[in-house]
Amino acid sequence: MARRRSAGIVLYRAGDGGPEVLLVHPGGPFWAKKDLGAWSIPKGEYEPGEDPQACALREFEEETGTALPAQALVELGAVVQKAGKEVTAWAAPGDLDPATVRSNTFTMEWPPRSGREQEFPEIDRAEWFALDEARAKLVAAQAELLDRLVERVPDL
Repeated sequence: MARRRSAGIVLYRAGDGGPEVLLVHPGGPFWAKKDLGAWSIPKGEYEPGEDPQACALREFEEETGTALPAQALVELGAVVQKAGKEVTAWAAPGDLDPATVRSNTFTMEWPPRSGREQEFPEIDRAEWFALDEARAKLVAAQAELLDRLVERVPDL
C-alpha cells in the first residue's frame, strides 16, 4: 500500500515573546477532549501526481477560510508521522485572526452504530502558540517543522 501523503502550511508571525505559529485542532468527537499532541498545522492529503504545494495552499484555505499567496512560501521539507503518513510543509508569514477561521466539514456516523450521519468541522479551532508551547501541542513528528522554520527563516 502506498504511503499516505499530506501537505500543509506553517503560518508564522512575530509575537510579544518571540515567534508564534498558527495551529489547528481537529474537529469531531474523537478529538474533542484531546489537547497535547493533538494539534496540527493546517494540512490535507493529496493524490499521486498532484502538486504538494498547490495542495498545501488549497488545504490551508479550506481549513481556515483564508487564501495565501504562493510566492511567500519557504519550503520546510517532509516529516513522517507515527502512523506512517508523510507531511510536507511550507512556511508563510501571516497574521490570521483565529476568531475568523471557518473550516470545511466532514460527515460521519455518530454516535457509532447509530445509523445517524452528523456533520462536523474539519478543524474546530485555531490558535497562535509560541514555539515551545506549539511543540507540546503538535502531533509529535510535526514539531521538527518548527526547528526547520527557525533554521530557514532568518528574520524570525
